[in-house]
Amino acid sequence: MKHVITALFCLAGCATFAMAKDDTRLELSEATRQRCLDVLRAGFASDEFWPAMHAAEGLTVAGLGNEVRPRLLKLLETDTDTQHRCGLARELVRAGDLTYTSLMLAILQDPDPYGHTHACESLYKVWQLGDGTAIRQAWKDSESSKTRVMAAAALARWGNREALEAIRADVADADDDRSRTAAWVLARVGDHSDIERLKKRYPKDSDPLTKAYFDHALAALGDAAGLEALVRNLSHEDGVVRVYAAEFAPDARALAAGPRLEAMLEDPILDVRIRSAQALLMLADPPIPDANSRFSRQVFTASSEFPRYSEGSVIVLRDGRLLYATTQFHGSGNDHATARILAVESSDDGRTWTEPRVLQENTGSQNVMSVTLRRLSPTGDYSAPLTLVYLEKNSATDLHAKLRISNDEGASFGPILDVTSGPGYHVLNNDRITILRSGRLIAPVAISPDVVKHFEFESFCFLSDDNGQTWRPSKNRIPYPKRGAMEPEVLELTDGRLLMHIRTQLGHLAISESSDGGETWSEARSWDVAGPESPATLRRIPSTGDLLLIWNDSHRPGNANPNQRNPLTAAISTDEGKTWTIKRDLAGQPGEAYAYTSVVFHRGRALLTYYVASSGKISSMFDSVPIAWFYESSTSPQP
Repeated sequence: MKHVITALFCLAGCATFAMAKDDTRLELSEATRQRCLDVLRAGFASDEFWPAMHAAEGLTVAGLGNEVRPRLLKLLETDTDTQHRCGLARELVRAGDLTYTSLMLAILQDPDPYGHTHACESLYKVWQLGDGTAIRQAWKDSESSKTRVMAAAALARWGNREALEAIRADVADADDDRSRTAAWVLARVGDHSDIERLKKRYPKDSDPLTKAYFDHALAALGDAAGLEALVRNLSHEDGVVRVYAAEFAPDARALAAGPRLEAMLEDPILDVRIRSAQALLMLADPPIPDANSRFSRQVFTASSEFPRYSEGSVIVLRDGRLLYATTQFHGSGNDHATARILAVESSDDGRTWTEPRVLQENTGSQNVMSVTLRRLSPTGDYSAPLTLVYLEKNSATDLHAKLRISNDEGASFGPILDVTSGPGYHVLNNDRITILRSGRLIAPVAISPDVVKHFEFESFCFLSDDNGQTWRPSKNRIPYPKRGAMEPEVLELTDGRLLMHIRTQLGHLAISESSDGGETWSEARSWDVAGPESPATLRRIPSTGDLLLIWNDSHRPGNANPNQRNPLTAAISTDEGKTWTIKRDLAGQPGEAYAYTSVVFHRGRALLTYYVASSGKISSMFDSVPIAWFYESSTSPQP
């Protein structure tokens, strides 16, 4: 995220608007850069509320989020206007404090609709949805067309194709106000195919501002005529048109507008000056990576000394950084080899990572492994503490899950708490703790009395109703044929029932259900999802409410190797797991195997980790996938 990048503009002594060699950005002189910052600071100090919020955005974009937070917090203490509070919360999130996402969501759910549109717009601007429930409801049920459009905008940014199509339909609406708002949104959530749609509805006989919305959307989507119109609009007699032209200049990469934007730093209208300053700073920065592009990084690479890195988990920290933990095995890749848990961090959404640090030293006779990172909140509230859950392994008859809590975003963790109890080998996979809407924590485990002499598992759960301080087992265990019910995971369905899916040795995934919060479980049965003896991962997508399943779709009758873990496949269910559609292979290189996936959603993407086994070693991969990717009809992996 931009607010955690602190060294964006460091090109001093250059000609004011000499083009960079790569022709993708402006090079600002130090004097021009300083003038931009002066304009933004003056704007932020002004009594004009919304221009001040725009100036706060500009300062954060320039890497000065720490500078704006104190005044934003002070204003938030006294300003009771819910629309203003949305703006303040939005800029606090942008400046590096994601905890204020909950304020925007609370305003959206307030019975008074006064702040609803601003809440949706603010969530859209900072790429936040919470668990998605409130904003999906606003899109479907709001009586305000503007609220619905802005809710759709936030959802479309997170890959909701139905919401995107609704915005496209609104562009064609005969009402100019609705149409231009939709065009303003489509500029950032649409694609090149929308150019003809915008041209078809272009408001030739409308007011200059409505035309400008369409011009700027066309420019942002790559239309040459739209770009020319945007540059002309920077000199428009209407100050509001100039504001929006400057706002969209970075989206259109309007590098030729540099001299005009510099002149606009002296415009009589404050918001024009602010938007021009921000535009210059953004155009001096390299282009923002394409939000629709998938990328991956092999973050932990196996070696002869450390031949296995596996079973990881990722969590988003309050300032937008990512914390990625995984297990490092020493000397051998065997499940019982010596191992500890390492962690790395990323300030750019996973494109680069810090050097690893030890998150959990080995406290077992054999190892610690299989990490889960979670917030103690059913909605993922960023103000909630972090939990670190992992396995401590002492022998083939002694494997237990442990939990530690962090109140400083993973910098340190508190005392070790027991999750599982009683004799036996308790398997709790990585990234597996489920937090119900009630706040109850579910730790799904598979147990064997002796994993060497009695390799047959039953699945059940440990439950906690006091934020992980104490745990108790569910009332019954779930058996299954052959090697049993292995490596379970639990998901809460929309009707409140719990669904447990289970790894089996019968060529399919099995499921069990609970109607009492995990206290008791039904007899397991086939889920009608073919799969080898390997784990699957199941999540609910915030922007659509659909289920995402990731597993090895490799089991075919007559396979020479029925348990192969290649390819790694994703599928979508729109009916709570009854049927699966739109299957896509995430990875499938010959000679490799993939398993033990973790998933967290952030800024319109699914952030995945999984192990990649090749040539006798196992490395740990980070994969950032736009949610929209899962809804595209293709079976070819795109690493």
